[in-house]
Amino acid sequence: LTMKKIIFLLLVSLMAVGTLQAQNWDIHTTQTINGWKMHELSRELSHSGLILPVGVPTAMGIYALVRKDEPLLKEAIYIGTSVIEAVGLTYGLKYTFDRQRPYIKYPDKIHPIEPEDSPSFPSGHTAAAFSLATSLSITYPKWYVIAPSAIWACGVGFSRINQGVHYPSDVLAGAAIGVGCAFVNVYVNRWLNQLLFK
Repeated sequence: LTMKKIIFLLLVSLMAVGTLQAQNWDIHTTQTINGWKMHELSRELSHSGLILPVGVPTAMGIYALVRKDEPLLKEAIYIGTSVIEAVGLTYGLKYTFDRQRPYIKYPDKIHPIEPEDSPSFPSGHTAAAFSLATSLSITYPKWYVIAPSAIWACGVGFSRINQGVHYPSDVLAGAAIGVGCAFVNVYVNRWLNQLLFK
């Protein structure tokens, strides 16, 4: 074997070992967190990960329309479109990667609290929660908005693992998507505001 082939084989072997170790960490961590008896709290946090990302910008938008408050309406549109972008991207990736839920792949290790049908990677609830939390924090950069938003979004991500429907890697990817969409959407909304508000 030439030196190039040896180096190539060594790199491939290291990548395979690293991937296997990361996968073992993912499964082990999911199994551990899924075993913690916090399922009622997790159920409520998980449901809030769907309700609040839709409800907050909708309520803001309705209130802004009633009060004819254009700045608030712009904020509601920014927050709402950040969530829409994060959820849309997440669901596109879900069906691209088509990763099995942990309780389906490891039924002897992971026990779901509320089984779900869609693929596992990335976590849509977490993406929506982090998109809402980040866009709220960008819009209202006060500690009393940032701290509770961040704690809540992390709680939603934790709840998805505790319920046995996501791996930690699903949740981390969802969080990255949510945060990323909120930041990118700052620039998208400048164009959108010019279009909508002339």
